[in-house]
Amino acid sequence: MKRDTPFTLVLGGGGMKGLAHIGVIQALLERGHRPTRIVGSSVGALVGAAWAGGMGIAKLREIALGLRRKDVFAVAHADMAFKRMHSPALFRREPLEQLIARTVGDLTFPQLDPPVIVNTVDLNSGMEVFWGLPGLDDIRVADAVFASCALPGYFPPHEIGGRFYVDGAVVANVPFDAARALGPELIVAVDVSASSVLTADAQDEGFAGVFARATEILMTTLLEQRVRTWTTPPVYYIQPRVEHVTMFSFDHLREEVEEGYRATSAALDRADEWPEPGDVGIFPKRRVIVRVERERCIGCGACLVHGPQGMFVL
Repeated sequence: MKRDTPFTLVLGGGGMKGLAHIGVIQALLERGHRPTRIVGSSVGALVGAAWAGGMGIAKLREIALGLRRKDVFAVAHADMAFKRMHSPALFRREPLEQLIARTVGDLTFPQLDPPVIVNTVDLNSGMEVFWGLPGLDDIRVADAVFASCALPGYFPPHEIGGRFYVDGAVVANVPFDAARALGPELIVAVDVSASSVLTADAQDEGFAGVFARATEILMTTLLEQRVRTWTTPPVYYIQPRVEHVTMFSFDHLREEVEEGYRATSAALDRADEWPEPGDVGIFPKRRVIVRVERERCIGCGACLVHGPQGMFVL
């Protein structure tokens, strides 16, 4: 990608794995690539808005590496005890609100440079709402970011203007559809939502673990459907290798940031893989062959139904 190539940076959700976005932005800036705009979902919205609001990469790294579970996830014991099934969420809202206030402050959308679009979903209508677009830019960025991070069941829906909003990942975890609506320029999409194909004993992880695993499966399935049918504008797809990390893990914070930097630097080094003017589809164009161990194959046929022809071989 040439330094003067305009592009929209799309930062997907993925819980704590999204700290990789800090390294992504760092690598882009070091190579002289500044996005025209950012479209973010969930943690992607948080990182993108914090940087566009003026927080430097060094400060973002410092905050990220210092995070502890209590800074984000505090179980709503009182609500769970007294409201039971009517409890709004598993976690209290206050720790996440404080983290967002610390990184985004009281900024409004016109103050962000580059502009940031935040993906949310109206809980009652089911419609996607992209804060930061004309007519949807007169609220605090912090409100939009909290709503985008409010994964249903984990954090309570966030009220904005009398309506309630939740995590945009419910519909689009990597919202490059929104980027397409903003113009025909190249999209650089960063997906940190990948999880290990096989997860051992997820059923033993309790409600939160089972729901997290189900959420990962849903996000991956929806994203795969979008990728398969994508045409234009071209998308360069970056996937930091954080699939071994769970959404709620605090054990790999430094690794996540560094992996985002590594994956993006490696992508920028492969100039021949980037799309040229007039190209369509998802890049880089690679043919993946998955070898299935014959003795472990159960004959379910899923690889034949869901995979491209010739991808899976015994």
